[in-house]
Amino acid sequence: YFDGQSYLNMLSLERVVIGNVTFEPGCRNHWHIHHKGGQILLVTGGEGWYQEWGKPAQKLKAGDVVNIPPEVKHWHGATKDSWFAHLAVEVPAKDASNEWCEAVSEEDYMNL
Repeated sequence: YFDGQSYLNMLSLERVVIGNVTFEPGCRNHWHIHHKGGQILLVTGGEGWYQEWGKPAQKLKAGDVVNIPPEVKHWHGATKDSWFAHLAVEVPAKDASNEWCEAVSEEDYMNL
């Protein structure tokens, strides 16, 4: 569900799931939807992108926080020329799930 190389280090699997995700330059995940719980991104390094379906992409840098409500289709990843790292916090909810969708098109990504 990623284009390019990413690295995942799970920090917590109990109560609140937290993953430390690092993206090499140009790496991004596919469009996806968090059902029920949503997600919070805490940007820890580099520069990246976050985009919700039908909205313009937002550039991210260390210290930025993105609160992603449940049921919002989105993607996130590194810029073309920078590593990018964030903590991904899964908001706990009963029967929460993640739906992976299509890849971000190369054309759309390169136009950022």
